[in-house]
Amino acid sequence: MILYFLIAAMTILMACQYRKTEDLRSFIYPAKEQSNRTFWNYTSRSRMINILMLVSIFTVLTLLAALRLEVGNDYGTYVVTCHEIFQRGYVVTEPGFNFVVRVLYTLSGKEDYLLMFGVFAAAIVAVFLKVLREQSESFAWAFFMFMTMGLYYRSFNTVRYYFALALATFAIRYLIDINTVNAFKFLATILFASLFHKSVLIVIPMYIIARIPWKKWALIPLAVFGAVAALLHNQIMEIALKLYPSYNNTVYIEETHTIIENAAPIMGCLFMIVIGIICYKEAVKDRADNRMYFNMNIMAVVLYLSCFWLPLVTRFAYYLTTVQILLIPNIICSVRDPRKKKGISIAVIVFCILYFIYFLKQADNPGFRVLPYKSWLFYEHRWLNQTDTF
Repeated sequence: MILYFLIAAMTILMACQYRKTEDLRSFIYPAKEQSNRTFWNYTSRSRMINILMLVSIFTVLTLLAALRLEVGNDYGTYVVTCHEIFQRGYVVTEPGFNFVVRVLYTLSGKEDYLLMFGVFAAAIVAVFLKVLREQSESFAWAFFMFMTMGLYYRSFNTVRYYFALALATFAIRYLIDINTVNAFKFLATILFASLFHKSVLIVIPMYIIARIPWKKWALIPLAVFGAVAALLHNQIMEIALKLYPSYNNTVYIEETHTIIENAAPIMGCLFMIVIGIICYKEAVKDRADNRMYFNMNIMAVVLYLSCFWLPLVTRFAYYLTTVQILLIPNIICSVRDPRKKKGISIAVIVFCILYFIYFLKQADNPGFRVLPYKSWLFYEHRWLNQTDTF
């Protein structure tokens, strides 16, 4: 737990050194005291600092994820699955993932599952950093939430899913400024992501619905959907099991699930919605991106409340809630009243830190198992010849 706190604190401090070019002038010098030459000399140095910070953050986060051993509730399952993929056995994983595993194992000359985890760790971190840098108005705020809301540490589980989640979040940019070309790019990105986790296809209707400007009466069909979803319990479960056949006859299906299990993400969504309502006129109403993110949080609450009995509900809900790391930074940057901005900033910091503490307290549970952290640097690993133990 201490290691995760230290990594989060260190990388957040790095992220705070990152400055967008348009913010540099006002950040260092009063506008009246600057010459263009001074400004451009400073921005050149700042670009180098930005690159250094991004590379450093990428390196730290990738190494922590790549060096882990038996960290993640499905780590052992992935070892066995990759073995079956390489041996041309039967697997339920998607063709894109299967292809990457075969290429990596062929290039390494052995069943090197550590290489697979390392490659996907780098890919997930790289895509998310690109999203935070280009789709948020404040990289520092977005990265702060990326770490404290547990999104990075959750990526130690189900690497296929989190790679698809990162791509889905990246693809949102094409819906903000929608046109024929961007619509094609959005669909192409989602279809590519589905080669690694087919659940990502659900974002096509969900994101389009969220992108449409809602009227107040839109909450009525949303409530009706929630009621119908709650009533069609068995039918939805059958569809979900077709998407996730590996869950058939498992303890996840036999267990009884309650709303309490998802209390933390529901509270997170409600917090984001409250902040959005407080700043709606100045930060949400006339912003296509923020309005879409705001709508997605409302949809996530409905999904959590109506489908809490579905063991896979988080797999679908995360596609809606991940945009919180973009929504809040955009809102904070849009607020002009200094006192209001300070109050919101303090509230966000306190909430995210408390959320992070709660997450770490749950991090050793069977559903997460990202604690305790172990690295193959300090443990002898002989799993390649012991896949039968899983």
